[in-house]
Amino acid sequence: MTVVIKRNDLSASALRQAAAQCNDSAQARRALALALILDGKTRAEAAESTGMDRQTLRDWVHRYNENGLEGLKNRDNPGGPSRKLSDEQERQLAEWVRQGPDLERHKIVRWRLVDLRNEIARQFGVKLHERSVGKLMARLQFSRVSVRPRHPDQNVVAQEAHKKTSPIWLPLPSLNMPGENQSNCGGKMKLGSDNKAA
Repeated sequence: MTVVIKRNDLSASALRQAAAQCNDSAQARRALALALILDGKTRAEAAESTGMDRQTLRDWVHRYNENGLEGLKNRDNPGGPSRKLSDEQERQLAEWVRQGPDLERHKIVRWRLVDLRNEIARQFGVKLHERSVGKLMARLQFSRVSVRPRHPDQNVVAQEAHKKTSPIWLPLPSLNMPGENQSNCGGKMKLGSDNKAA
């Protein structure tokens, strides 16, 4: 099925000039493909020259016919805004991470991404995927690797005192008796056991 450019407000040279002045490289490439079609190239030739397939070029022709040069721009992502938490909510989240979880209330000694995801849903009513929480933590400049968690009731002074009074274990001295001949592989040799075949 032949695809026809129905708009006649821009010629092939005008499309090339618009592409040269365009700051959007993708939009410029699409305009150049349309200029090739207006020059009489086939859809396959125009698509190959501009690095796209025929079906993609066909779709861009339809969008150009409907909206002109503006139709050759990428549309905004319909998935919604990438930031689902407000600035204030992100500040609150950062404070949670700095303070750590409350053992009595959260029943954990350190935050994991899944825990933060659940707390965000409870506190803010926003559902995020665990990966999204990880990206959010990276954007807030929190490292994924954390120190080993400490139990809130541990006694640091007692631990240090224990380290100082603990005996230092040294390896036992060798039990080999001095003066005995040993082979290279460590086994004992009897005197006079030289090879008699020599």
